[in-house]
This record gives sequence, C-alpha cells and structure tokens, in this order.
Amino acid sequence: MPQPSKEPCKKEACDIQACLSKNNFLPQRCMKPIELLNSCCEKCDFKSTHCASLSGLLKQKPK
Repeated sequence: MPQPSKEPCKKEACDIQACLSKNNFLPQRCMKPIELLNSCCEKCDFKSTHCASLSGLLKQKPK
C-alpha cells in the first residue's frame, strides 16, 4: 500500500506550472488546474506548502 505523500497537492501545483508555461503565464487560461489545487487544499485543510500561492492565483479568477 503506497504511503500518503508528505506533500499533498504537489501534482496539482505542478499541473498549474505546466499550464502557465504553455499559456504565456496567463493565469486566466489555467483556471481549471487552479480550481483543482483549491479543491485539494480544502481537502487537506491547507496543510500543503503548495497552497500558499493559491490566494494570488484565485484573485485572477474572473468574477
């Protein structure tokens, strides 16, 4: 049985980085992976270092 990762949400954070680099670093084009990271952070009570940058990314979300 695999051990749980010491760093939850790492995959989601990496997916955002990949999306941003493919899309000229425009967060507006990467809302789906940003939302997935947000969901992951909520599940782990924001106990991942990858959740720290989330608030800045969520500010990019169109209202």
